[in-house]
Amino acid sequence: MVNAFVLFCVCLCRLVDVTDAVKSVSVMEGDSVTLNTDVTETQQYLMIQWTFGSTRIAEVNKLTQTSSTYDGPDERFRDRLKLDQTGSLTITNTKTNDTGLYQLTIVSGETKYKSFNVTVNERSSSSNCVTSSWAVINSTVNQTEDANITELYEPSSGHIHCCGFTEAVIRLALSALVGVATVAVLVYDIRSTRSELIREEETRDITVSGVKSDQHCELSRRFSSRYV
Repeated sequence: MVNAFVLFCVCLCRLVDVTDAVKSVSVMEGDSVTLNTDVTETQQYLMIQWTFGSTRIAEVNKLTQTSSTYDGPDERFRDRLKLDQTGSLTITNTKTNDTGLYQLTIVSGETKYKSFNVTVNERSSSSNCVTSSWAVINSTVNQTEDANITELYEPSSGHIHCCGFTEAVIRLALSALVGVATVAVLVYDIRSTRSELIREEETRDITVSGVKSDQHCELSRRFSSRYV
């Protein structure tokens, strides 16, 4: 019964129609766009209805005190349409296939029509390139700063390699000196041992010669005393 009354009012009001010129609206893909009804919150009206092409996508009904949004063709507007107190329609996260003619019908003492030709522009690759280039530059700067900080607080690989080589040379030189010292000690020990052996041999020979001389003298003395 209520719908029939609304329909009657619409038909009655259509006797006095006011149609505005088509308003062109342009928006970048991914941004939000609001289509204004230019209705004040205190203004009296029976119904506000939005259509996309020939499909109803939003509606405010004062008689039933309801406000509704619909998914539209192919459910393209799912969860992306919002209505405020004045019946203005906001499309969030716009897509290129949102491009088209949006028609507004305001039923009050007179029926008003408004049309919005909305164009959703695809974001150009140049913008993406600028964004990507900025991201690359920013990443490079950050990496350079990190590398500089790391170089300040940590020795570089070249320094590590240099220190390792120098240390190896020093260790090799010390090993060589130790080896030479060891050989020198061994040679000295061998020579000392030989000298000691030679001295002992000479001492033994002298002792034996002395003993033999004493024995010979003793025999000569005894022989001489026997025959004298």
